[in-house]
Amino acid sequence: MTKNELIEYWVSSSDRDFKTMENLILTKDYAWALFIGHLIIEKLLKAYYVKTVSDNPPWIHQLLRLAEKTDLSLTEEQKDDLVLITTFNINVRYPDYKHEFYQKCTKEYTETNISKIKELQVWLKKQILK
Repeated sequence: MTKNELIEYWVSSSDRDFKTMENLILTKDYAWALFIGHLIIEKLLKAYYVKTVSDNPPWIHQLLRLAEKTDLSLTEEQKDDLVLITTFNINVRYPDYKHEFYQKCTKEYTETNISKIKELQVWLKKQILK
C-alpha cells in the first residue's frame, strides 16, 4: 500500500467505527459506544502517524503515548481527553474493571465523553488533511 492508501485505510476504518458508535448509543450500549470511540481516535492518530512519521504505526493503544510519537501540538485539555478516552479501552476489555465502568456509563456520562471524542475526531481529521 502507498502512504496515501494507508492513511485512507485508517481514516475510513475510523469512519465505519463512528457509525457503529452511533448505533451503540441508539441502543443504549454506552460502555461499548465509548470503547468504539477509543478506536475511532486511535485509528485517526495512526493515520496521522503514517502521514508524518512512518508507514508502520506502533501497536499501542495508549492514545497520548501514540500522539506524543508525532508532531501534533496538543492542548492540555486534549492530552487529558486522550488519557480519559484510553481508559474506555481498558475498562471494557478487562473483567475486573467492567462492572464499575458499566455503572459509570450513564447517558449523561456517555454524552459528555462522546462529545469529547467527536471534537477530537474533527480536529484530527483536519490535521490529517493539512
